[in-house]
Amino acid sequence: QVQLVESGGGLVQAGDSLRLSCAAAGRTFSSDAMGWFRQAPGKEREFVASISWSGDTSAYADSVKARFTISRDNAKNTVYLQMNNLKPEDTAVYYCAASRWRLPARSLTAYTNWGQGTQVTVSS
Repeated sequence: QVQLVESGGGLVQAGDSLRLSCAAAGRTFSSDAMGWFRQAPGKEREFVASISWSGDTSAYADSVKARFTISRDNAKNTVYLQMNNLKPEDTAVYYCAASRWRLPARSLTAYTNWGQGTQVTVSS
């Protein structure tokens, strides 16, 4: 069974950094684009960042551009999200997902496998 497992969430203060990891098990995702999404209480799940299968192309939501960096290590079947200068509005459950495509995608419908999520809470 394919599994994506996120880790690295936690409670931090505004301005701090966190690095989320997403480890894949069950099959390799090295040919798939990967993405990070987040969902705050009472809000819809929204796109955060996506990276191509090779890691040479990425896309970001405007709200996180220049603060977050997505990367991947295909040898470890792992995707990362480095989050710097965190803000209270970044508070959400963060989900990693594997796309059906090889290039970055912003739409939820492009993704076929999802992790269980990891909570990120940023206090002011």
